[in-house]
Order: sequence, then structure tokens, then C-alpha cells
Amino acid sequence: MNSPLIQLLVLAGIAVFLILRLKNVLGTREGFEQPPAPKQVSERSGKHDFEVIEGGPDLDITDHVDEDSNAAKALAEMKRVEPSFQVSDFLQGARGAYEMIVMGYEQGDLADIQPFLSEEIYESFVDGVAAREDQGLTIEAEFIGVRELKLMDATFDPGTGEGELTIRYVAELKSAVRDQGGDIVEGSLTEVKRQKDTWAFARTMGANDPNWLLVSTDA
Repeated sequence: MNSPLIQLLVLAGIAVFLILRLKNVLGTREGFEQPPAPKQVSERSGKHDFEVIEGGPDLDITDHVDEDSNAAKALAEMKRVEPSFQVSDFLQGARGAYEMIVMGYEQGDLADIQPFLSEEIYESFVDGVAAREDQGLTIEAEFIGVRELKLMDATFDPGTGEGELTIRYVAELKSAVRDQGGDIVEGSLTEVKRQKDTWAFARTMGANDPNWLLVSTDA
């Protein structure tokens, strides 16, 4: 047997040996294999698995009021009657409603804001605007923004299905009152005024009309 043939047989033997060794170390795969399941973390290791706990607190409620408060229970009832109701969405809408209603009243333009006012509040606004006009006064205002907004309380009447939410606002605006001659008799257009209001909005939960009505404006 010549030397080249012997060398070829030796190399082939080494190759077979290496293949068998690799199969023993790595194993073989046939078909589809699921990836190995993640190891369970022992509580003793100090790490915790995160699980969704059914029946846990509703963060849409507890982010704004105490979990065991009467307000939280009222909000939960509102959501039971109207599952699409979200407290966070309501508060976002209440922020925009505040600017719209304040500026509507300051400028004496009540037509656009009337759908968002209870009859009693609307009548009080009409009286206020009429009193200014009788005195020949006009208001020039610039709304800067709502700096703070907090849900103070919530109630729900199961008999009528009416929910009511009380909001505390802290806003900033510039406002000046001008007389018939155009002179400023109150306020300033250069000085920013901080205004604090507590408003309450009400609505029948589950009703087709989605609008919340302003029912109280205690400053």
C-alpha cells in the first residue's frame, strides 16, 4: 500500500472520530423543537416573577383616588354601568373644557359652551354677562394654561345612574376689564394671574349623550 493511500485512510478515520465526538457533545435535532422553557426564579433568589393578578386594583381609578375611598367605589360603579368610561380620559377632557368654558364666559360668547353647562349654570353665566354689558364693561383675556388638575371627589347615584366628579383647577391667565372708553379699570394684560376653581361635572352613565355638564363652580 503506497504512502498517499495510507495518509488518506488516516485522515478519514480522524474525521469519523471527530463527527462521533461532536454528536455526543451537542446531540442531534430532528424536526421542530420548541425552545427550552425559561427557568423558574425561586423566591429565595430574591427575584420575583411579574404576574397579572385578576381582580386587582384598577389603576385607572387608584391613580387618582385612594383605593378604599368612597370616591373609588363610586368610580367603579360608573365603570360597571358604562365599561368604556375611563377616568384618565375624563380628566383630559375636563382640562380642555375648563379653558373653553372660562374663555367663553370671559368673552361673553356663551353659545358654544351652552351644551356643556347645566341649566342653572348657564343662567348664572347669562346674568353675569348681562350685568357687564349693562355697565358697559368688556373683558380682554388670554388663557396661559392649566397648571394643576386634581380629582377631588366622585359620587354615583344608583337610582338615577348619575355620576358626579369634582375637579380642583389651578390655572394661569391674563385678564383685564375695560370700560366704555376702552380704559382698563381692573386686572392687567401683562401680569399673569393664578386662578383656583373647584368645578363639578355630572352625567347619566350609560346615556347616549356623551357630554358631561358643569353643575357647580365653587371657587
